[in-house]
Amino acid sequence: MQSPPDPLLLAEAALLSERRRLTRDEVLAVADVGIEHLPALLDLAHRVRLAWCGEKVELESLVNVKSGACPEDCTFCGQSARHRTGVETYAMLDVEEIVAAARATEAQGVAQFCFVAAERLPSDRMFERLLECIGAVRRETDLDLGCSLGLVSEDQARALHEAGVRCFNHNLETSREFFPRLCTTHSWDDRVATAKIVKSAGLELCCGGIFGVGETLAQRIDLAFELAELEPVEVPLNFLTPRPGTPLEDQPLLGVEEALQTIAHFRLVLPDVWLRIAGGRELVLGDRQADGMLAGANGLIVGNYLTTLGRPAAEDIEMLEALQMPVAGPG
Repeated sequence: MQSPPDPLLLAEAALLSERRRLTRDEVLAVADVGIEHLPALLDLAHRVRLAWCGEKVELESLVNVKSGACPEDCTFCGQSARHRTGVETYAMLDVEEIVAAARATEAQGVAQFCFVAAERLPSDRMFERLLECIGAVRRETDLDLGCSLGLVSEDQARALHEAGVRCFNHNLETSREFFPRLCTTHSWDDRVATAKIVKSAGLELCCGGIFGVGETLAQRIDLAFELAELEPVEVPLNFLTPRPGTPLEDQPLLGVEEALQTIAHFRLVLPDVWLRIAGGRELVLGDRQADGMLAGANGLIVGNYLTTLGRPAAEDIEMLEALQMPVAGPG
C-alpha cells in the first residue's frame, strides 16, 4: 500500500498528536495532493472526527414553514421570486401541520428540528406566528429546535432564544471573494453580521455553505477558514442541485470524489464541529452516502429538503447502524 504523502502526514501529526488546528498553508498543501490519495485523505478526516468529536452522529429534519417569494436573488435558490422555477409558494403553514411534522420527526428517531423560511427578514406578523409554532412544538415534543429565517434582527434573535430555540442557521454560502457571483441583493458581510447577532443573543450558530456553484478549490478552503473565525457549532455542507429556472440551471454537478474531498477538507479545518451533509447529497454522492460519513462528517439532514426530495430517514438510520455510528439524542 502506498504511503500517504508528506502533507497528509504533517496534518495527521498536527491534528492527532499535537492536537492543534491546521494553518491555511497546511490545508492548501493537503489540497494539492493528487486524487489518487483520496482514500488516505478520507481515512485521516474520519480519524480526526473520532478523535475530536467522538462516534455519535446528529440527525436533523427541516420544515419549510414558508415557501417561495423570497425577494433575494441568490443564483442557486429555487425560492427566489426573481427566478421562474415553478416552486410551490405559500405564506405560512398552520400550527397543526408543523406540530405533525415535528411529531413525525421525533418518531423516526431524529433529535433536531429546524423551522425554515425563505425570507430576507421575517415580518412582525410572521415572526409572531412562528413563535406560536415554536411554543406548540416544545409542548408536544422533546426535540432540539433550530431556525433559519434570513437576516434576523437583534430583538428577534433574543426572542428566539427566550422561546427555547437552541440553534440558528445562517450560511455564508461561499467565500467572501466568490459571494458577489452568487448574490447581489445583500452582502457577505450582512451574513457575517447576522451570524454574530444570533451568537450574541445566546443561540448556537449553524453556518455552512454550498458547493459546486462555480467556486474554486482554494475558495472552498477560504470559506472553511472564514467559518472557523465565526466558531459555529454546526456546519452544513450543501451540494448544488441545479434548479430549472435559476441562473445556475446548467451548472454541472460536482463530482462525487470532489464532494468527498470537500467534506474531508472541512473536517481538517474544523475538527470539532458537527459537520452535517445536507442538500444535494443524494444526487451528488449517489450510492456513496456511507463514504460521506467516512470522510469526516458526523451529521445529516434527513428526509425532504426545502424544494427537493431527500431519502427517507429510515434509510439513513439503517446506513448508520451498518457503519456502527450511534445517533445522538436531544441536548
